[in-house]
Amino acid sequence: MWDEAFPSFLIGLREGLEAGLIVSILIATLVRADQKARLPQVWTGVAAAVALSLSFGAVLTFTAANLSGHAQEAFGGVLSLIAVGFVTAMVFWMRRSARTLSAEIKEKVQASLAMGAGALVLTSFLAVAREGLETSLFLWTNVRTAGESTGPLIGAAVGLVLSAGLCWGLYRRALKMNLTRFFTITGVGLIVVAAGVLGYGLRDLQESGLIGGGTSYAFDLSGHLDASSWYATLVQGTLNLTVTMTVLQVVGYVAYLGAVMTLFVEGVRGGRSTPAAASQKPATAEQSAASRKPTAPGGPVEAKGGPVRAGRPRWVLPTAAIAVPVVVAGAVIAISDGKQDSSATVAVSEQDCGKGFTGPQPGQQVFQMHNTGDKVSEVYLVNPATGAVYGEIEGLAPGTTRALTATIGSGDYAWRCVPTGGKSVTSAAVHVSGGTEVKAVKPVAEDDLKAPLDSYKAYVGQGLATLVTESRKLQADVRSGDLATAKADWLTAHLQYASLGAAYGTFADLDGKIDGRPDGLAGKEQDPGFTGFLRLEYGLWHGQSATDLTPVADGLAQDVAQLAHDFPGQDFAPGDLPLRAHEILENTLQFELTGDTDMGSGTNLATTQANLAGTQELLTLLQPLLDERDPQVLVRVNAGMKRVGDLVAAAHRSEGWTPVDRLPADARRQLNGATGQLLEDLAPVPALLEIRKAA
Repeated sequence: MWDEAFPSFLIGLREGLEAGLIVSILIATLVRADQKARLPQVWTGVAAAVALSLSFGAVLTFTAANLSGHAQEAFGGVLSLIAVGFVTAMVFWMRRSARTLSAEIKEKVQASLAMGAGALVLTSFLAVAREGLETSLFLWTNVRTAGESTGPLIGAAVGLVLSAGLCWGLYRRALKMNLTRFFTITGVGLIVVAAGVLGYGLRDLQESGLIGGGTSYAFDLSGHLDASSWYATLVQGTLNLTVTMTVLQVVGYVAYLGAVMTLFVEGVRGGRSTPAAASQKPATAEQSAASRKPTAPGGPVEAKGGPVRAGRPRWVLPTAAIAVPVVVAGAVIAISDGKQDSSATVAVSEQDCGKGFTGPQPGQQVFQMHNTGDKVSEVYLVNPATGAVYGEIEGLAPGTTRALTATIGSGDYAWRCVPTGGKSVTSAAVHVSGGTEVKAVKPVAEDDLKAPLDSYKAYVGQGLATLVTESRKLQADVRSGDLATAKADWLTAHLQYASLGAAYGTFADLDGKIDGRPDGLAGKEQDPGFTGFLRLEYGLWHGQSATDLTPVADGLAQDVAQLAHDFPGQDFAPGDLPLRAHEILENTLQFELTGDTDMGSGTNLATTQANLAGTQELLTLLQPLLDERDPQVLVRVNAGMKRVGDLVAAAHRSEGWTPVDRLPADARRQLNGATGQLLEDLAPVPALLEIRKAA
């Protein structure tokens, strides 16, 4: 994680120190001017800037999450380029401004004091907001690069905390820091990081289709390097160099690093060699001028930290900045290349399945699987006696090579090649001794899921029959004008529908009619295309008349009856059953626990409870298969189900359900956290019960 945390740590430390210095100078100026009563105005501006920065990060995350796949790539790519621009400008600005920052801010504070409270709030807000927005944007790009890892967030948090401590020490005069040197060193590091972000952003734009060259690779080391190994992760996390990079990525990386680093270093040396710069003491928190003897023409310029030699070539540091990442990556490749060669390439095809596979050593191994046939193939490392799976690759295209990582223990091993449209083949077995016992996944055939599927279809069929009765009762309530009773019957019917969650994939268009949201409709809640339970909920809890709601209730009853009629003949793939165990609560976290589907009744938590009941029903049917493969999975899941269920039940009062947005902050955090952990516990279920093709 630390390799992914370092770039964010650097940006958090630097941006935090910049913002902290500004706030420290603002406070010191007011204290010295005997204006302590004005300090709340400074903190008001700072708080507003922090809120703006957090909101900006939230907007970026929400916007990206609601875009299509290609749009997300384009959005992320453009923002990566903007982040690179901001960071580059920030590096050069602080290099120029470090010496005069204190004087400039003090001048602005004096002017703000003369103008009133609003001016001082605005001054502190503008001073901090720029740093905060830059931090949010750059951190967002790093988080997106790291995927699900929390490394960037942890790194940024550590950097910000450390910068706050440094600023406090500088303010209390406990520390003396050469700020000019600090911003120069961190500037070099940030330029290298920004070059990597630029390369990542260009790749995003290529994958989105906005720019071409996505298949023109400068190098592809995926056949020689395991991208998930520690060394590849280290290089990618710190330098953003990956095992496969396009020509545009490499050109952009080298061009940016060469040009920007050269300009930065030239500027640093230019600042040191001018008489004006030489006459100033390197910046500290207490900016004080000190005279320094001028240097004879053509002689070396003395600066704090050592002399700058006039004879040193100016291209040395920029060249080193470009060469070091390349050399590091090359060294890692060279060191690891021998290790990769020791794992022989294994052929995958009907004719050559397992060719090249010899008795491996116990422990974790990386096998280079190469498809020598003419068909896309799946390949499994199996126990030939039981068919238990130790590792697998799906969709290996002809002529391609992909790494398969597996842990080898004592026992027999063979490769099973399953070409699409071809004959399944199992290689000769090899025996390994001397290792520990390694647990494998017992394969699941389609027939294994037949009994649970039949039982679940019967459960859904009975549930739909009940739903038909309840929806007709709700229809009668609305038609008679008894809207108070209709509210109670609406909840009963809606919860019945919510408990059938695992079957949603088979309901086709009827699911949208029965329980669809208004998102994406031109007229939102008033759009004619908004129908079903949520449309009726909106009308019942927003004072619409029985006359207005009768067509909605009629349509709902008709759609439910149609669904009950069609369901027995609809196709329900057995492989979908394990997936639904995770997806029901995934949708619950996304829609119910955010309040996104609350149309006025405030009963999202009741729906959450129904979703839990539907998930439990499904897990009960899958339990025999799961216990055969990993009995501890359901132990963890059942504990998590109980915890979430108890938290939801606590929100049910005698007067009704507590709306999600009215839950106490701690209770809402606990519920979201418990649901998130439950989803983690449910994640292995689809993999354990995945249908694998047999020999």
